[in-house]
Amino acid sequence: MSIAEKNALRLAKMIKEKKLSIREVLDGIFDDIERNKAVLNCYISTDSEGAYREAERLQKLIDKGEDPGALGGIPIAVKDNLCTAGLRTTCGSKMLENFCPPYDAAVVENIKKAGAIISGKTNMDEFAFGSQSDSSYFGAVRNPVDTKRSAGGSSGGSAAAIAAGEAVLALGTDTGGSVRLPASHCGVVGIKPTYGRASRYGLIAYASSFDQAGVIAADVESALMGLKQICSYDRRDATSVLCDDGAFDLDSSADIKGMRIGLCEDILKSCDTEVSATIRAAAAEYEKAGAVVESISLKKREYELPAYYALVCAEASSNLERYDGVKYGYRTSEYKDMEELYVKSRTEAFGPEVKRRIMLGAHVLSAGYYDDIYLRAMKMRRLITKEYDELFEKYDALISAVSPETAPLLKNEKTDPVKECAKDLCTVAANLGGYPAMSIPAGTDSKGLPIGLQIMSGRFEERKMIKAAYAFERLKG
Repeated sequence: MSIAEKNALRLAKMIKEKKLSIREVLDGIFDDIERNKAVLNCYISTDSEGAYREAERLQKLIDKGEDPGALGGIPIAVKDNLCTAGLRTTCGSKMLENFCPPYDAAVVENIKKAGAIISGKTNMDEFAFGSQSDSSYFGAVRNPVDTKRSAGGSSGGSAAAIAAGEAVLALGTDTGGSVRLPASHCGVVGIKPTYGRASRYGLIAYASSFDQAGVIAADVESALMGLKQICSYDRRDATSVLCDDGAFDLDSSADIKGMRIGLCEDILKSCDTEVSATIRAAAAEYEKAGAVVESISLKKREYELPAYYALVCAEASSNLERYDGVKYGYRTSEYKDMEELYVKSRTEAFGPEVKRRIMLGAHVLSAGYYDDIYLRAMKMRRLITKEYDELFEKYDALISAVSPETAPLLKNEKTDPVKECAKDLCTVAANLGGYPAMSIPAGTDSKGLPIGLQIMSGRFEERKMIKAAYAFERLKG
């Protein structure tokens, strides 16, 4: 980024004090987007015309001495499964290649009200199905740290855009780790709030009881600044929660003496040696700062992934029924009857990973397997959540790795999809229980690839999670 300041709070202050014009900020952002697009492929669509038009409006407010909003003039990248009025929203799929929503998602409305400027829509795994951001119809996202490697998924475009300086803040969505995993692989901060804090209105659904919008930024303070704006009660979303508890007020003292932290030992046993060593080193830093760190293991850890994938695929299969070539989206050009219209439209427009998960979800929900798979998974979800609830009565936060490995090389056709799903073992629990969770940079491996530290707290206890994250950020310098 040509504008060196990546901290959103300081940049907003510089803009309001007229030390920097919004146009200068946008010039730097769009220069970097243009320079990197052939290599990184972070964006599916950009909106320079709309951005500069909004910049002019906001600059006039500043020049008059008026408040442009908490995010006044800050460029924000938006994941392409969040609806944006007048700007196409594709979900990384041929099915929605030309879909242009007539309305904004609730979180997009919120950032606009706060004065943010949308730089464009970021690339992602098709319909958010994946962990490497390489299943997009528009091509894979590449990691700015090492362009031969994955940026993580499914919010890979948002994380890569932050790491490459192509945005100051970015919105992503997290169904099973899709904000945290790319944040970890790209060496930035990613936060998923408690389920219900941020409205899902206008978020194109993958799995409705798991999906949650989140924020990616260069540091904890910036991510928190964005999170405060996107989280609000919304009557249009039945799962939205009315909660004004000051959870996003940053405790800048970074004093964590006496904080009780659980180190997820069972996760570390499944991680690469360098990853587990880095997380243990982070735990040692917490102990030096006065926190009480204890190793924990969960009795039902082995059931988290099976329960998660059974349920999300079932919900995805149901949610994607609407894409039939009739109402909107891609429609095949040649068909004899309605059945062929459905079949050919879906066959031609959906990628292999989407088809795989639709088929798995249809199987889970079928009459012969509903009781044996879907209902058992629902029961296991409750048992897993109960175990975590009991842990959060004892601990202020749980820490672990975000991923069992650092950013892998971009996969090829021979990659085993089952092994790909196993990469989510560190992150799915937060979505099964609706807990807030985040990734912050903890170090690098011997190849210089980032390693993320995951911090999770109880529902609506973001204050504890953020305090632990900010303290660690300060300890690392």
